[in-house]
Amino acid sequence: MAWHVRGVVLPDDEVRDLWLVGDRVTFSPVPGARTIADGGFVLPGLIDAHCHIGIARGGAPITSLDQARELARVDRDAGVLAIRDAGSPFPYPELDDEPDLPRLARAGRHVAPPKRYLRDIGVEVGAAEVAATVAAQARAGNGWVKLVGDWIDRGVGDLAPSWDADTMTAAVEAAHAAGVRAAVHTFSESAVDIMVRAGVDSVEHGTGLSLDLIDEMARRGTALIPTMINIRTFGGIADQAREKFPGYAEHMLALRDRFPEVVRSAYEAGVPIYVGTDAGGGIDHGLAAEEMLLLREQAGMSNLDVLAAASWRAREWLGFPGLVEGGLADLVVYPEDPRVDLRAVRDPARIVLRGRVIR
Repeated sequence: MAWHVRGVVLPDDEVRDLWLVGDRVTFSPVPGARTIADGGFVLPGLIDAHCHIGIARGGAPITSLDQARELARVDRDAGVLAIRDAGSPFPYPELDDEPDLPRLARAGRHVAPPKRYLRDIGVEVGAAEVAATVAAQARAGNGWVKLVGDWIDRGVGDLAPSWDADTMTAAVEAAHAAGVRAAVHTFSESAVDIMVRAGVDSVEHGTGLSLDLIDEMARRGTALIPTMINIRTFGGIADQAREKFPGYAEHMLALRDRFPEVVRSAYEAGVPIYVGTDAGGGIDHGLAAEEMLLLREQAGMSNLDVLAAASWRAREWLGFPGLVEGGLADLVVYPEDPRVDLRAVRDPARIVLRGRVIR
């Protein structure tokens, strides 16, 4: 079955006719195609660039492919048609090409320091094993590895880098030597400084960023995925830690409170920013629209730039072509113009994934 879609196609801002044949887009008319949308605003399918369909609510690893499917469908039904899974304790390469699930860019398991990360989630290794573990996880994913750049050090009573700077730099080099890109989880000031200067490809969260480091990211083209929904949970983290680790608790609150200005500064400096929710564990799936609204309301991004960060620009970054001749047949249609009122992204009227009509 071939489909026909007509509407204002973004970002071109032109009324266009699209024909979807199998999993591809064409601008050439296809006789007999059925019209499934006539009017509205058409975007390439949304992306959640920091998501975990391998982690169940509460933080435990999933135990079956069906659980991963269920979580991925929640995101899909919100218009997210591609996911960068930023670390999964459960392998699921079988889902890469499953017809009714979002496209997947996968990072394998988190590479984490011993006894300083979420239980059962990462591969926990000492400094001597980091580079080899990164190479192994590069083979387990399909284009990314995920490094845990910092976590609480109970001996210090605060956030601290996972390993020494030379080890963390070698980890990034090992990822690149394996032909994949490296993402780093980081909250602290010290770890993000090490990793940006080491050449990491994306900073996840990045609450410890300084103005100088933001300029360095802009110069290098290093991406930032702020996960602002996740940062809002820092108050609860601080409350749980305050009795034993008061310095850590106050640090987390300070990072939370300054973060909107950090993201605003990164945006103004030209750092590539992409939408990611950190769904899985403590964050529910299906919240990409809410993350988009936070980027506008708290970080001051324009509606158009938020849409780009969640759609066409993010897709290009991850290698999922948009609504171009021969591009992928993933799209969402909104009745109202999301450039005028971004809240429109909460309610897609039509969702097409891999050329299949989902809604």
